[in-house]
Amino acid sequence: MSLVRWLHLALIPTFILAALSVPLSAEDAQPTSFPEFPGKVSDWNGFVRHDFEVDGKPVLVVSPKTPAAGRPWVWHGEFFGHKPAPDIALLHKGFHIVYMSVPNMLGSPTAVQHWNKFYAELTGKYGFARKVALVGLSRGGLYCYNWAIANPDKVACLYGDAPVCDFKSWPGGKGEGKGSPGDWKLVLDTYHLPDEAAALKYPGNPVDNLAPLAKAKVPLLHVYGDADDVVPWKENTGLIADRYKALGGDITLIAKPGVGHHPHGLEDSTPIVEFIEKHSRP
Repeated sequence: MSLVRWLHLALIPTFILAALSVPLSAEDAQPTSFPEFPGKVSDWNGFVRHDFEVDGKPVLVVSPKTPAAGRPWVWHGEFFGHKPAPDIALLHKGFHIVYMSVPNMLGSPTAVQHWNKFYAELTGKYGFARKVALVGLSRGGLYCYNWAIANPDKVACLYGDAPVCDFKSWPGGKGEGKGSPGDWKLVLDTYHLPDEAAALKYPGNPVDNLAPLAKAKVPLLHVYGDADDVVPWKENTGLIADRYKALGGDITLIAKPGVGHHPHGLEDSTPIVEFIEKHSRP
């Protein structure tokens, strides 16, 4: 070793030399890049969309041009692409947008199991944030709430847009709503309920199982029309709000006077975007 190099090393404190010799921990050695998504590539409102399969089900991921720190993401329960303004705004802010197609399972335990596999794939292989923002539009509310209740520690926040929160209301039509006989039969089939009497006694609807979300302090936002005769707000959003507040939970309500089940969303989606961004940042 040359004299000059020896003198440089001699001037470095021993604790720095020791630190330099310590191998990185698994946490410190997290990858700075992640694998590309597989499948078909297409354009979605100026962003790259990938369509592929997870657990035998079609899924899609729309990627931002530059992912935000922590790789935050939004997961749609149903009707991806409908009223896309909030998604587009969040993509510009670095969020990924995802969807898993299990449309005839209506948030059943089987659907929750498929969602678990997709969540594990996105957080494990692709480094997505451990907590996701859920978007439950209409029947998508059953998917988002039932998955969130089963996985409260994995949820950053939940935005419901005229969400179904009790299948007795929709598609059952056992209250003030119109109901949907075909979808009501799907409920019995996908939830493995022997008859309508069993469905009416079923204890697993979101309106009846909010305690895990309140305990985990998951913030909720509901946008609804107060003239909705398909998913009546009093039987869904109203019950959620009353019961969540009673449990100490945080819920924000945005009513649309005189509006029915459609149109969804808000003319100015800023409150939706700000709610998701606020609760999803690391």
